[in-house]
Amino acid sequence: MLLEGVRVLDFTQYLSGPSATRMLAELGADVIKVEALSGEQGRAMFTLSGIDRSLPGGRNSYFEANQRNKRSIALDLKQPEGVNVVRNLVGDADIFLQNYRKGVAERLGLGYEDLKAINLSLIHISEPTSPRLISYAVFCLKK
Repeated sequence: MLLEGVRVLDFTQYLSGPSATRMLAELGADVIKVEALSGEQGRAMFTLSGIDRSLPGGRNSYFEANQRNKRSIALDLKQPEGVNVVRNLVGDADIFLQNYRKGVAERLGLGYEDLKAINLSLIHISEPTSPRLISYAVFCLKK
């Protein structure tokens, strides 16, 4: 697979982020989806609009389609233990993607400067809305 051996930490929610990381997983990257203990908000997609398109057992088709081929972990990033787990994962990661509101990653201790101190070669992508940006990051990795 094209991205075999590439590890991606996925802190994205909703549409563009989960879709981008799903494509990386489909190309062979080891994508680790990190969610809050309560689960990603995308798990409730479609039920919020009154349309119930969930799968049997309360699973949501939108969420499952965008999270396929990924491993996942649920953490409380407002607790030092949760942030420490992420910092350990960052040490072995190649790409970190997040689409938090501006300033949230920094407030959690997961901003670019925080993570660069752990892994200088980490590619840190905020708001991954452009496939070109993701493609460029992968190109940089494969050089």
